[in-house]
Amino acid sequence: MKKKYSHTRAMLAITKASLRTIFRSPQAVTFSLVFPIIMIVIFGSLGGNNSVMLDLAFAPNSDTNNVVYHAIKSTPVFRIEEGSSAELNDRLKKGRLVALIQLTEAKVSDSSGSIEPYVDVHLISSSASQKDLPVLKSVLRDLLNSLNARMQPPHENYATISQEILPGRQYKMIDFYLPGMLGFSLIGASVFGVAFVLFSLRETLVLKRMYSTPIKRGYIILGESISRIIFQLSTAVVIILFGKFVFHFTLSNGWITFLELMILAFIGLAVFMGFGFLVSGLAKNQNVIPVYSNLFLFPQYFLSGTFFPKSLLPDFLQHAVQFLPLTALNDAMRNVSFEGAHLYECWS
Repeated sequence: MKKKYSHTRAMLAITKASLRTIFRSPQAVTFSLVFPIIMIVIFGSLGGNNSVMLDLAFAPNSDTNNVVYHAIKSTPVFRIEEGSSAELNDRLKKGRLVALIQLTEAKVSDSSGSIEPYVDVHLISSSASQKDLPVLKSVLRDLLNSLNARMQPPHENYATISQEILPGRQYKMIDFYLPGMLGFSLIGASVFGVAFVLFSLRETLVLKRMYSTPIKRGYIILGESISRIIFQLSTAVVIILFGKFVFHFTLSNGWITFLELMILAFIGLAVFMGFGFLVSGLAKNQNVIPVYSNLFLFPQYFLSGTFFPKSLLPDFLQHAVQFLPLTALNDAMRNVSFEGAHLYECWS
């Protein structure tokens, strides 16, 4: 009795053959795994932010009707953030702010019985921002000494500094760069890999021979897609675990965060491979594949927060890049890994 043809078995055979080809390709392994890991080593070894700007915020109940407030606000090295009390406290605990400044103005009597005003500059910092705190205190101390000297008459203790430290979680450079490198790996290998492989199969007439077999065309594409997904998700696992155990990449909720990152990687792959199939269909010869691919990839490499924060871009570009697929993936992975968000909070 003649056995019924199995499209699923044929698709799995294509997947197996394609997967073997991918793993044997030096370009695929280098671009998807070796290059991102080299970049992670470079950026992870830098260890921190070398910016001279110090991000601060004033506590909501601060007294802003004094010269200390205006002096701090006009100091060039301070970048004053705004937000609700909950938002500012969240940024503080995650190391996004060096300190919250609470200004309290009061009056005390000295030994002679006269009443003297003073301003308490109370620094509320977290354990995540201790690296920049000495710089902040040094700048503030110089600023307050200058203010005290300018008082009429000079007032040695008009403005003083007090400090409070809260528990926090440090936002390391690896927490920014690893999701970017993961997105870089996924989009590059998906678009270039799919486009070149499908075009090569078409040009060498392998695809035509497959079409002459009983297998449906959708199963051929599905088989190629599954092999690419298996390979790319394997490299994603290596990249995340490498970052975690070598550079202490933050996984806020442990294995749950790891699994959510893998789901995001899968969604990203599905989107990016679609562009790869589009390029392979539009290309008339092999030479135009890099041109079409780079038209799609280059804006995302440099504008989607892969190598540097989007906040450094001009305002009009910051709004435009929100529509790029890699922007959505990078933002979602950073929100899940460090912020502790879950997938249902990242759908937008």
